[in-house]
Amino acid sequence: MRKDVPVSQFLDSMIASAKADKKTIVLPEGNDIRTLKAAEAILAEGIADLIVLGDADDIAAAGCNLEGARIVDFRTSELREPYAEKLAKLRAAKGMTFEQALELMDNELYLGMMMVKTGEADGLVSGACHSTGDVLRPALQILKTAPGAQMVSSFFVMNVPDCDLGHHGTFLFSDCGLEVQPDADRLAQIAINAEAAWRSLFADAEPVIAMLSHSSYGSAKNDDSDKVVRATAKVKELAPELAVDGELQLDAAIVPEIGAAKAPASPVAGHANVLVFPDIDAGNIGYKLVQRLAKAEALGPILQGIAKPVNDLSRGCSADDIVGVVAITAVQAQMAE
Repeated sequence: MRKDVPVSQFLDSMIASAKADKKTIVLPEGNDIRTLKAAEAILAEGIADLIVLGDADDIAAAGCNLEGARIVDFRTSELREPYAEKLAKLRAAKGMTFEQALELMDNELYLGMMMVKTGEADGLVSGACHSTGDVLRPALQILKTAPGAQMVSSFFVMNVPDCDLGHHGTFLFSDCGLEVQPDADRLAQIAINAEAAWRSLFADAEPVIAMLSHSSYGSAKNDDSDKVVRATAKVKELAPELAVDGELQLDAAIVPEIGAAKAPASPVAGHANVLVFPDIDAGNIGYKLVQRLAKAEALGPILQGIAKPVNDLSRGCSADDIVGVVAITAVQAQMAE
């Protein structure tokens, strides 16, 4: 990690947990210098064992020390044909032939997902050079959704320096990277997923979930705020044990004094650490504002609902961001066992 960037308590705990039981993570984007710099740091710190996909000569020419990593050229690997056979069988009901599956092995994401599917690797991190759709498509085709999962959603862990709101400045933002315009039912499921994600990562704090809107407790009445009201009711119906409330404006959700003024009867207002955004516009803009203006550490987007740990990256990510997401993915792999 860069020496000028303080490592958050959360990330420090993720790295420590990853080191305690090392997992093997695939990094398909061996053509990206940020990925290679992250791989160098991950190997140096002993966070995970790595498989890096790409041309060995090109990777060596980048000048990063990847001693200990397994370098696999997805274009020439001996794994291509056996993986294609397995993929063709997996997708036979969809009409996939061996020839079509073999052609997909030209795509590093497909070969990387097959490594996770076959147990060659425990998880995969990509997205520095690929869109979320590029990452999600082979993940769902090959790994599929986790048992019982209603949908796949995403979240960011946001660590805001010198902040006493949320959980000592740490928040979970969802969904900022996947669901574009969720209806009330899907928004409710995002909230339930986010609560489970918080519990999987934080042992020392209960999740407190705010369903965000431009309105607090009916201060504005329109279709957009009504969607959040209905989603909140659905969460309470499906999971009455959760600490969740809405609709709440952002300031009412996280600032105690404003929460007390705008929603005095709310058990959540002023104390939320899990923020559920009404759509991807709000979520994506929100996390990037906090990241850029408040100098927050943004880890994600982390995907949940997939059968094995696969995580996306923002295409604007840094090498440090990749290190953090790999540590989280390794911990998810530990938990999956």
